[in-house]
Amino acid sequence: MSYALLNLCKRNINCITRAIHNKCRIGCRDVVGHGVNGSATYRDDPLFPFPSVRFKENTKDISALREKEKGDWRQLCCEEKKSLYRASFCQTFAEFQAPTGTWKFIAGWVVIATSFAWWFVMYFHYYVYEPLPASFSKLAQKAQLRRMLELRVNPIDGISSKWDYDNDKWKD
Repeated sequence: MSYALLNLCKRNINCITRAIHNKCRIGCRDVVGHGVNGSATYRDDPLFPFPSVRFKENTKDISALREKEKGDWRQLCCEEKKSLYRASFCQTFAEFQAPTGTWKFIAGWVVIATSFAWWFVMYFHYYVYEPLPASFSKLAQKAQLRRMLELRVNPIDGISSKWDYDNDKWKD
């Protein structure tokens, strides 16, 4: 029991020491730049095209390619150049800027939510709210307008000023 506790404490101390230098998160990857706000992180971002650490950790194959890279690049074949690129970067600009189609998912949920809202409003219109009063009918509105004209409501610049009382029709 105490041996496992001692190993756990050693690992925690090592991780704390490495975390101070940001090595706990990046492992055996090379730090190659300053990064965003000076942090040693990897992120494919068109605003910060050069991440501060390489994408993959150093292996024997990648280390051998890096040594070969220091020489003449014409000696490297196309596959070796691609593997060197993939060791440093996860995706190309075209890959990480390609459209993902997420807008279709969002648009679908917007349409579904809108249809549920419409059905909710229809339910309230037919089953919850009381019917509209009789004064909202077209016949009642025409009668109300005729009464306002007979009472000569707003004769200066209102509705009665636009009515021709001699010919019983609207003025041109």
